[in-house]
Amino acid sequence: MTSTVAIILILFLSISCFALVILLLGKRSKEHMSLRESKTDHSAREVGDFYNAQTDNFLKVYGEVIQAFRTTDVTKLLDYQIETIGFEKGQRVLDAGCGVCGPARYFAKNAGVQVEAITISEDQVEKSRKYIAEEGLEGKVNVTHGDYHELEKYYESDSFDAVYFLESFGHATNHEQVINSAWGMLKPGGKLYIKDLFIKEAAIQSLSDDIQREVKNINDAYRYNIADLYEVLKFVRKKGYILSSVKTIDLPLEDFENLTISNDFQDLTGINKIENLQDYIFPVDFFEITCIKPWNALEFGNSRYFLQNLFYMQMHNRKQEEL
Repeated sequence: MTSTVAIILILFLSISCFALVILLLGKRSKEHMSLRESKTDHSAREVGDFYNAQTDNFLKVYGEVIQAFRTTDVTKLLDYQIETIGFEKGQRVLDAGCGVCGPARYFAKNAGVQVEAITISEDQVEKSRKYIAEEGLEGKVNVTHGDYHELEKYYESDSFDAVYFLESFGHATNHEQVINSAWGMLKPGGKLYIKDLFIKEAAIQSLSDDIQREVKNINDAYRYNIADLYEVLKFVRKKGYILSSVKTIDLPLEDFENLTISNDFQDLTGINKIENLQDYIFPVDFFEITCIKPWNALEFGNSRYFLQNLFYMQMHNRKQEEL
């Protein structure tokens, strides 16, 4: 009798513990989904309208390099990006979400690359063409009005050595579509580079609601769709990219310009103005992601990325003799 009671008690405790684990996992999943649901999708047209209205204000605060995570001397940031992306003279590269082509013009002049640039804002196209002409960069930097979700509408496939997003990826309404579109543009061995802000993981659970609220505020104010880092990595791997690096942007602290530059923009425009900085929960992390489109020929890829190349062959039913 005693042993029967003990067995029943053990079974009861086991079931209770199992139920508790399921409950906690479910709660965590719901909280994570809730955070994802805080993202507000905006149409490409709405993003274009936002920049048509606000580009002059961005130029007043940021100058022609419209990036929040930046150096006080922006040439140090741009030189860092030249090195990190790995530009080589004569390469053809694509600036997706180019702003007024501040970085594109710098890269053309200082890295010797030919830049195709695309923006959804008509005002930015007009300003970019003016700056390009003033600097005598016609033919070295070309700007197109269009939607980077559908790059295949504007450019030939497999024609770029690099596609890069400099704090523009977050405007995407569909991150996976943008990653796939960039794939189509890249030559085998070409690089995809994303520098942007991503939803912060709450260090303590009580901060989740605060992060969710502030992410939504940013998305609504700037027509943004702050990405979940893990979702983006899933999309990259699913497509077949070689994931080369994921890291915090590696800039010396003494060169870094305080993020309060964003406050200057908010003061100027009244957009998403933070009233109490002391209690503000910073809801994002800045990361850079570098990916490589696999080579179609094993003799180019075997020395470093043979597993990814074999995977590519399997996914596309290719045989070595066909490559």
